[in-house]
Amino acid sequence: MKYLLYCMAFISLNVFAQDKYLTKTGTVGFEASVPSFEEVKATNNSVTAILNADNGEFAALVLVKGFRFKNALMEEHFNENYAESDTYPKATFKGTIDDFNVSKINKKTSFTISGALSFHGKTKTLNKVPIIISKVNDILEISGKFEANASEFDIKIPKIVSNKIAETIAVSFDFKLTKK
Repeated sequence: MKYLLYCMAFISLNVFAQDKYLTKTGTVGFEASVPSFEEVKATNNSVTAILNADNGEFAALVLVKGFRFKNALMEEHFNENYAESDTYPKATFKGTIDDFNVSKINKKTSFTISGALSFHGKTKTLNKVPIIISKVNDILEISGKFEANASEFDIKIPKIVSNKIAETIAVSFDFKLTKK
């Protein structure tokens, strides 16, 4: 009887154990530059992300004040006037990697990811965003890019600078997730 209980306990632990991959040093960048004007570009290197390798569920958290620009004044304007980071301190993504199977990843493997991006109090659905996943030992690297419009997140660009900032924003991401 004891043996049966131990076997059942062991099996149940394996059933509920999930392979998770995590990082707190992911990178998210964006660019809204217009030719002939100063570069509007920023990077955040402190993004937290987690992947459930059993079902492909993925989530990322970005602290908006963590974006760094090459110009401190531009960073201040971004946080105060556009992102309103005191009111909306974080951006999140929650989604699923389509047809994800960690055992099929050996080198750079193409997948798509779909989910919900929340920023500035608004949520946008992203469908089938192309991503590349590679695996080295117990580290999964996930990278990709997509575009979003400032207006989709209710970000108003003043007329006086509208010719210097692109409405369409190129967003890129790179996460090196370690197995936990």
